[in-house]
Amino acid sequence: MENLTPKEIVTYLNQYVIGQNDAKKTIAVALRNRYRRMQLPQEIQADVIPKNILMIGSTGVGKTEIARRLAKMMELPFIKIEASKYTEVGFVGRDVESMIRDLAAISLKLVRESENSKNSEKIEAYIENKIIEKLLPPLPSGVSQQKKDDYDASFTRMQKKFEAGSLDHLMITIEMPAPTFDMEDSGLPPQMANVQESISKVLGGINKKGKEKEVTVQEAKKILAMEASQELLDDDKLKEIAIKKVEQGGIIFLDEVDKIAVPSNSQGRQDPSKEGVQRDLLPIVEGSSVHTKLGIINTDHILFIAAGAFHLSKPSDLIPELQGRFPLRVELNTLDEEVLYRILTEPKNSLIKQYKALLKVEDVDLLFGEDALKLIAHYSFLANEKTEDIGARRLHTVMEKILEEISFEADEHQGEEIEVDTQLIKDKLGKVVEDEDTTRYIL
Repeated sequence: MENLTPKEIVTYLNQYVIGQNDAKKTIAVALRNRYRRMQLPQEIQADVIPKNILMIGSTGVGKTEIARRLAKMMELPFIKIEASKYTEVGFVGRDVESMIRDLAAISLKLVRESENSKNSEKIEAYIENKIIEKLLPPLPSGVSQQKKDDYDASFTRMQKKFEAGSLDHLMITIEMPAPTFDMEDSGLPPQMANVQESISKVLGGINKKGKEKEVTVQEAKKILAMEASQELLDDDKLKEIAIKKVEQGGIIFLDEVDKIAVPSNSQGRQDPSKEGVQRDLLPIVEGSSVHTKLGIINTDHILFIAAGAFHLSKPSDLIPELQGRFPLRVELNTLDEEVLYRILTEPKNSLIKQYKALLKVEDVDLLFGEDALKLIAHYSFLANEKTEDIGARRLHTVMEKILEEISFEADEHQGEEIEVDTQLIKDKLGKVVEDEDTTRYIL
């Protein structure tokens, strides 16, 4: 996935996000440039910095959806966070460096999963031996050759039964993993986090042995999988790979960035929390070293994608230094009637497919005519025009309103086909959409 061409990235995103081609192209090129940079000679690599992106567009036009799909597609450390949850250093709350620590934790998880799949045969062999030894304890030393041969034959028979799954119901006693005190990042200052980690190591040393518990062989397989991973894989090497993965391929999607901008017409121009967060972001986006549980991470080549609606503020309301760190600007289009219709029908996981699948659980076949779908898009567009424009999210509200009665009475219609036609939609929404006040409260 790391070396997909820009066209392949856009093709993948097209399955889930309709329109917004400019945003898709910009992101596809930025991702491809990561791969291109890694192919350059070492001396040039250091100077090629990522071109961070600022996506501007109303709510519900696809900014977050692009990020979600990128996260699923990429096998790189990726984190989506809201800028509004951070506070300036010195205030109560999370400081911006914690986003790098979170990214490091995600990277380590990715690397461990990747190494587990590479060493799956060794891990399975470890689990098999551990379980069979519980069921068939090893012979003491000094026994006769005959007993050794008999034991080997029994062991082979057990292996075949284990592979066939016929031992899964048996109960065995195994040692549970020792409790870990490795707490998640809680926004503590680095010095306090180090003290916390030292205490956890001491406590871990005291409680090296976990308590014994009787479980089925099937449950034991899952419990021993983690033990096998820790025994067979080198933790220091995993951390080293995870740090490299973050530094060379990490992506941070910074949502709601407009919420930390201070509008020029604002009375309290000097908002210490908002402007402070922007100032704290500067060194991380530009490139600095951050202390994490894996080690020191350099942020020079992490790609930042910021997004915001910018309803109450403008990109120019961000402090100039931060604006300069996001050289690529891309504006996402508002959704017209035609695009709303395409969003309803085209994506792999479209709303229509979701509702059909949900009601199929009750053995109800839901049918939508072409005219009905166009009318749903039309009413959604009108509701967006008359009240606040919430983009594609309006489709969720409209669909729920139309299908509310059908969903409620689904158990009475088992084995039936129900067609959602234009008349049903007009009955449910016609009066609501005509009256601006009711539109505001109901849709």
